[in-house]
Amino acid sequence: MPRVAVIGGRLHAVKYARELDVDVVLVHEEGQYEPEFAAHCERIVHASVTDSAAIIETLAPLHRARPFDRVLCTTDLGTVPAAEVAEAFGVPHTPVLAARTIKNKAAVRRVLAEQGIDPVRARVVRSRRDAADFATSLAGRVVLKPVDGSGSADVHIVDGAQEAELAWKAMEAAGYREAVAEEYLDGPLATVEAFSVDGRHLTLGLTDESINEHLVEIGITAPSRVVGPHEAAMRELTVQLLDAIGVTDGPSHTEYVITEAGPRLMETHNRMAGLGIPEVVRRAYGIDTNRLFLGAALGLTEFPAEPPALRRGAALRVFAPPPGIIAAIEGLDELARLGVAVRRVPPGTRAFGFPGLFEELAEAEIGVLLPLNVGDTVVPIRTGWDIRMGMVIASGSDARQAVERCEQVLNAVEWHTS
Repeated sequence: MPRVAVIGGRLHAVKYARELDVDVVLVHEEGQYEPEFAAHCERIVHASVTDSAAIIETLAPLHRARPFDRVLCTTDLGTVPAAEVAEAFGVPHTPVLAARTIKNKAAVRRVLAEQGIDPVRARVVRSRRDAADFATSLAGRVVLKPVDGSGSADVHIVDGAQEAELAWKAMEAAGYREAVAEEYLDGPLATVEAFSVDGRHLTLGLTDESINEHLVEIGITAPSRVVGPHEAAMRELTVQLLDAIGVTDGPSHTEYVITEAGPRLMETHNRMAGLGIPEVVRRAYGIDTNRLFLGAALGLTEFPAEPPALRRGAALRVFAPPPGIIAAIEGLDELARLGVAVRRVPPGTRAFGFPGLFEELAEAEIGVLLPLNVGDTVVPIRTGWDIRMGMVIASGSDARQAVERCEQVLNAVEWHTS
């Protein structure tokens, strides 16, 4: 029976372990994972998911007794440790250098520029003067963001040297000593989800993203309605950049801005997308990243030769009620009577993120996830980590119908906060 180590992540990543006859050893931080993991894993061991040395020390005796076939990870925090552990154990994985490069937004820009793949102008800045000089050189809007950031946290869009200096001051106050400054890319956002096995890259599906005023993704739609004639080029560009960086194995999530000059890379990650994007892609394109995650590299799941064909539309939208303490949530009973599947998290029960909850709504045309209850606190959505009020996901005959179904649910649910 194949054996893999999975570093961190959520329950959805191991859902097919028993079905595929894969033994999973989960490495996670105590108290930071769903208890249901135990039903899917051979065993669970505890270590910091960001500490490669601690993970190696914890897993080494298990690897000597019965070697792991793969070391896997679905999250930003664990991508570099997973590569380092795999290298230490001599098992196939995306090389450590590639994993480190993809975690460094400036390094990614540098690699792609050197190979002439993506022409976005960027540089590392380490002072107010650096930030101001870059803004002056572009004579237009500039984006400053953490070199290894995630969740849209601490991202600043500035216009001119003075605003750039103020943005750097704010980043410095937040603890950053360097940032990547990039030219601002104007246009709608789209993603390409992909999966790689031994250096062969399969693009799975394209989505478009809706963002709020803080640049946080609050909506996903598939198929993408904004890529127009660029779909083939975006799939090809994704393969090129994964090759250029050196990614060889596992899921990837690449974000583009569709500018007047064509698609331009915004960011790429060698892990599964967040915000339920894998579930939106599954509904629209019929391919399950969770099954590929455990089975493709081991030869237990078919790894298609060609990208999957579009089957239907799918969409996801985030609830963003007024900040405050929840006094009441109305309209859910009526949704249930209309056939909408509503998944509540009982009061006092901890929710470890949305991906695991999606599994319970997989067969529902329209599903609602609500982890909060009366008495809980609604916060403004300023980063991806603030998306905890819930969401609606829907399928449809096409993207338009899926979006309409999501919007109908958002309008039907009334939040009362104080």
